[in-house]
Amino acid sequence: MQACHEHAHCIEDALGAADRICAERGLRFTDLRRRVLELIWENHGSAKAYDLMEKLGGDYSAKPPTVYRTLDFLLENGLVHKINSLNAFVGCGHPLQHKDCFFLICSSCDEVEECCASPVADALRQMADARGFVPLQTTLEIEGTCRNCQQGGH
Repeated sequence: MQACHEHAHCIEDALGAADRICAERGLRFTDLRRRVLELIWENHGSAKAYDLMEKLGGDYSAKPPTVYRTLDFLLENGLVHKINSLNAFVGCGHPLQHKDCFFLICSSCDEVEECCASPVADALRQMADARGFVPLQTTLEIEGTCRNCQQGGH
């Protein structure tokens, strides 16, 4: 589903952005935070907390509270998104540039594509506003089948 040809660049870009954001905010981008973000970016699918713990293995004392605190840090700083329907996390390709986005989730290959479209966010905001509701964040998840899977790629 993704148009990524050099996945190593996606990981490098994500880690570089995290370094910059943490430095600008005076936050520590610890080895564990770096490794969890790297694991999330290993593919374009989503990563569940317990899968991350398993991948971390004995490298870190990765008990559930530690991993969840790390994920909270990454979420709070715009480096990852939580996909609520999957109870999983995906990397943010352009951190801090938006608060409204939607995700295309392929039910065949499990890849997740982040999309940002002002008209979609604006329409949702107008609908909420008409009802006197003030959204803090908008996350829309759309499940279906990506083009590659439709064409027999997976």
